[in-house]
Amino acid sequence: MFSVLVAALGGAVTGFILLGDTWYQLLIAAALGIILTQFAFLAHEASHRQVFESNRANDRAGRTLATAFVGMSYAWWMSKHTRHHGNPNTVGKDPDIDRDTVSFVEQDAARARGPMKLLTRHQGWLLYPLMLLEGINLHYLSFKTLFGRGKVEGRQVELWSIGLRLAVYLGVVFWCLPLGMAFAFIGVQLAVFGLYMGASFAPNHIGMKVFPAGSRVDFLSKQVLSSRSIRGGWGMTTFMGGLDLQVEHHLFPSMPRPSLMRVRPIVQEYCASHNIPYTQTSLLEAHRQVIAYMSRVGLAAPDPFDCPLVNQYRVKRA
Repeated sequence: MFSVLVAALGGAVTGFILLGDTWYQLLIAAALGIILTQFAFLAHEASHRQVFESNRANDRAGRTLATAFVGMSYAWWMSKHTRHHGNPNTVGKDPDIDRDTVSFVEQDAARARGPMKLLTRHQGWLLYPLMLLEGINLHYLSFKTLFGRGKVEGRQVELWSIGLRLAVYLGVVFWCLPLGMAFAFIGVQLAVFGLYMGASFAPNHIGMKVFPAGSRVDFLSKQVLSSRSIRGGWGMTTFMGGLDLQVEHHLFPSMPRPSLMRVRPIVQEYCASHNIPYTQTSLLEAHRQVIAYMSRVGLAAPDPFDCPLVNQYRVKRA
């Protein structure tokens, strides 16, 4: 897979050179966003020790792919993702459901204030447009971690790798394209990267069982009930970077994609025999459930058009 992606990256670079000063370059930018997302999927697999037998080799590959190719901090990702796998969809322990621009639990939605109240109440339908900005957010969080005061393993290596990548990438784009076209190229690449990443990870857990803070649940139930797998064969697995096998991935995080596909029927049979609900849907249905869940959570936000004084007066009269 890595050699295929390197060839695809080489094709994109060749197309960039041959096209020259033309708005068709935005097609190259979109293709680059897709290719970089696939590199991110490989970095994710390396972080789970799925690629090589040696932990050191996996770490080196993961850090190289994440920083030099994708431009993200591997240390930041490892810290966040490890906590997620230990307690998926658990309030207070899973960083993936912490309150951010959107809210994943009603308690957080109810805390929305100011303009965020309007956004939160419509977050179900705004989720995917917001993903167009996720590429920028991922890079921002990486730099925030690397320049922060906390301990970061491999900080200097990552800063040099990401900095060099950024300098070369921006230097080439702004040197070869007019200013407006260069900004558009980078914007399209980041938007496609963010949307592809977000839309691949969103179906994994959003809308599945959420465990309250302090709850104690056995490993099997916690991983299966909080995860959603996606139907499909090799095409879907390639498209989603193995994230379609989410239930199996959470049960066997170091197992590579081909083995996860083979173990799926075994996991389904085991869950059925022990009356543990195993969720598997089409990709379209998964996204429908994501929007429905986020919309339902968003309704917990205060109505931005309610007048506090009127509501207080009504309460007093009642």
